[in-house]
Amino acid sequence: MNTKDFARRRRQLMRMIGKGGIAILPAAPTRVRNRDTEYAYRQDSDFHYLTSFPEPEAVAVLMPGRPHGEYVLFCRDRDPERETWDGYRAGPEGAVRDYGADDAFPISDIDDILPGMLEHSERVYYTMGLNAEFDQRLLGWVNQLRAAAKAGVTSPTEFVDLDHLLHDMRLFKSRAEIAVMRKAARIAAAAHRRAMQACRPGLWEYEIEAEFLHEFRRHNATTSYQPIVGGGANGCILHYVENKDQLKEGELLLIDAGCEVECYASDITRTFPVSGRFSPEQRALYEVVLEAQLAAIDQARPGNHWDDPHDAAVRVLTRGLVKLGLLKGRVPTLIKEGAYRRFYMHRTGHWLGLDVHDVGDYKVGEVWRLLEPGMVMTIEPGLYIAPGSKGVAKKWWGTGIRIEDDVLVTPEDPDVLSAGAPKDPDEIERLMQAA
Repeated sequence: MNTKDFARRRRQLMRMIGKGGIAILPAAPTRVRNRDTEYAYRQDSDFHYLTSFPEPEAVAVLMPGRPHGEYVLFCRDRDPERETWDGYRAGPEGAVRDYGADDAFPISDIDDILPGMLEHSERVYYTMGLNAEFDQRLLGWVNQLRAAAKAGVTSPTEFVDLDHLLHDMRLFKSRAEIAVMRKAARIAAAAHRRAMQACRPGLWEYEIEAEFLHEFRRHNATTSYQPIVGGGANGCILHYVENKDQLKEGELLLIDAGCEVECYASDITRTFPVSGRFSPEQRALYEVVLEAQLAAIDQARPGNHWDDPHDAAVRVLTRGLVKLGLLKGRVPTLIKEGAYRRFYMHRTGHWLGLDVHDVGDYKVGEVWRLLEPGMVMTIEPGLYIAPGSKGVAKKWWGTGIRIEDDVLVTPEDPDVLSAGAPKDPDEIERLMQAA
């Protein structure tokens, strides 16, 4: 995306804030991994959404109608010595030249400059509670102004949660955002194909994980979350990330892995046989999950509400579980009682974007939100039959299956961004046996 995309977002937000309002967003802090080493820096999603500025120790300020520039960025000064150790810094000049700021100042000057900006504002739009240190600094600046009230100094009279406006904006993806997300899904889909071709009994889960890391990095992408590579019974653990066990003949391998491109995430899950062929029981369960996923995807249409895909998946899963003898009773009654939750204990999806579990309300008041074009969601039904499940035939034990795709709501049919990752069982078997 280019600077025009970010400028458009800032203009939209400033129209919503209106004159008299000021929006303040701090960059994400650096995080210590151990002793004197840090985690790889990743910018705060809201900050990136409005600025594209990739550095820590920065604060963005939006002031609609400010005569000397509506978008101000505080950031680190250029420092040749530190840049020798830690890498290039844009500095205030680069913030204006390369990132579209109307004006920029050294972050070291923020205590002298920002209170003056607050003095001329009525409302402060800010997300409280995410950065405790910056919360205290901001409250300190406001209290400093209030203490000078007898000298004629004015101060803001209202704090407004910035999330309410900004996260609703982020829920609707632009063409540029969709293009980036499509790229992230394409890279991740290629990694899933690569894993299917590389897989064979005797390998270790971490070796398959390495195939993903290689495919992501060769396309200048990173993981959007810790990959889940669960063979056999490990596939029944929803957030299994140890990825340390050996893959065995006759098992299924569940892989939940996506990548991040320009801070935008993909999120794909595929399940396939370690040996390259599904057993009859594995295929029977797999086809139930696949049918449920296709039914859920078909509900990702404008005018339907957020829970419609989940309801569609639950109906198909419950009907399939009854047909296979894993549940007994009438399908409507079993759904009403939640009997399926023994084998399907999570929801069918979530919003997707700058965050894997992206921002945006799922309900408006007490009513499920209606789907609209531009929303991107995951569709990910599954079935999990843990070892030792009481009342379940042993042939089903240790079977975990999930199928997840990234789906864009459009004015017409749902657009599956991750369609490049095979999920038809015959196609999976052909791909694996051709390797």
